[in-house]
Amino acid sequence: MAAVSSSLPASVNGPAPSLAVPPDTLTADNISVTYRTRRGIIEALHQVSLRIGQGEFVTLLGPSGCGKSTLLKIAAGLLQPSAGRIAIAGIPSTVPNRAIGVAFQKPTLMPWKTVLQNILVPAHTLKLDMRAARDRAAGLLDLMGLSEFADNYPNELSGGMQQRVGLARMLLGDPELLLMDEPFAALDAMTREKLTFELQRIWLRDRKSVLFITHSIPEAVFLSDRVLVMSARPGKIIEDYPIPLARPRSLATLDSPVFSEACRHLRRHFVEQTL
Repeated sequence: MAAVSSSLPASVNGPAPSLAVPPDTLTADNISVTYRTRRGIIEALHQVSLRIGQGEFVTLLGPSGCGKSTLLKIAAGLLQPSAGRIAIAGIPSTVPNRAIGVAFQKPTLMPWKTVLQNILVPAHTLKLDMRAARDRAAGLLDLMGLSEFADNYPNELSGGMQQRVGLARMLLGDPELLLMDEPFAALDAMTREKLTFELQRIWLRDRKSVLFITHSIPEAVFLSDRVLVMSARPGKIIEDYPIPLARPRSLATLDSPVFSEACRHLRRHFVEQTL
């Protein structure tokens, strides 16, 4: 008799092949940082652990001096922790690498270079193909609304426009993880709000993983998937708060009861710390 082939699903005939689960973009395990000073040992961070999944926007929110920027520098490979481990896409991170883009409070543009030349700086440091880099720079100029300013110099731009040049430069190498340390802190309130909407638009298009630092509770709520609340020094994470807001978010979001309640919830941490 001829053999009868089975049409049963793999789960019945035997174990189904396992599907590879991509690693988190950023993994930090028990990160601690201590400094030796004239007055003794200072602990800046205490056993901080966090995860950022692929395409996730996560914000660090905490008081000044709690170690937010220190943690970001460790993630960027610019600083080594006293204890603990940090990995990018499962690979230990000890030095800067091209999978990471960093934006600080000021864009630190080179005043002798044009907007386009400033955006292309990473093409030289990362040894990118220049033709492809120029094409990507042109697309980023368009994305940032700066195409007509490509040949201008930084001193011919407003503060908000300079920050957009810095964001375009960060994105040139197409990094997987964006580390942003209060990139809008030096801007006036109206420009800051406008760039917050711009950042959401850019993020929705590319869905990069983001670790964002801010002192602004409304900014954190508007932009984030999750907000990690940090304590005063030594900094540690005291709450991982998921933001219960649908995307995309708009001006109407800022007036919604859900937005207001999320802000109130996060603000309680800092009111309690000052009482």
